[in-house]
Amino acid sequence: MSKKKAFVLRVDEDMLKDIEKWAADEFRSTNGQIEWMLREMLKKHGKLRSKTKSSGDESETE
Repeated sequence: MSKKKAFVLRVDEDMLKDIEKWAADEFRSTNGQIEWMLREMLKKHGKLRSKTKSSGDESETE
């Protein structure tokens, strides 16, 4: 498992509410949802350096 690094992220309040709702709909934590969203965008744009799976994201295929 890759090492995780903590950092502060400032997000618009309404956007965060939308992400929290989406995360709940997908049975993920808010943090897990944000990680999934970022990973998907990195994959979409060919920028993903490593193939990592987060716990709780069984839908991801490698």
